[in-house]
Amino acid sequence: MTLQQLQKQVLELPISDRWTLVQILLESLQQETSSKLKKGNLSRLRGIAKSTEISSEDVEVDYVNYLTEKYQ
Repeated sequence: MTLQQLQKQVLELPISDRWTLVQILLESLQQETSSKLKKGNLSRLRGIAKSTEISSEDVEVDYVNYLTEKYQ
């Protein structure tokens, strides 16, 4: 069945049936869209929680440098 044939048949349905069909179509589109978005979001967030190890010495050196520049 082609899209044009389907459209012709749908337009012959009573209005209550067409509204039901619209609701069914919207729900299916929302489900497919949300599942694709969820997968896309997860792949973009992969690795976000990785941390680099910073030693306390590095932190101290950075802080001393910051204070030195600030109070010169």
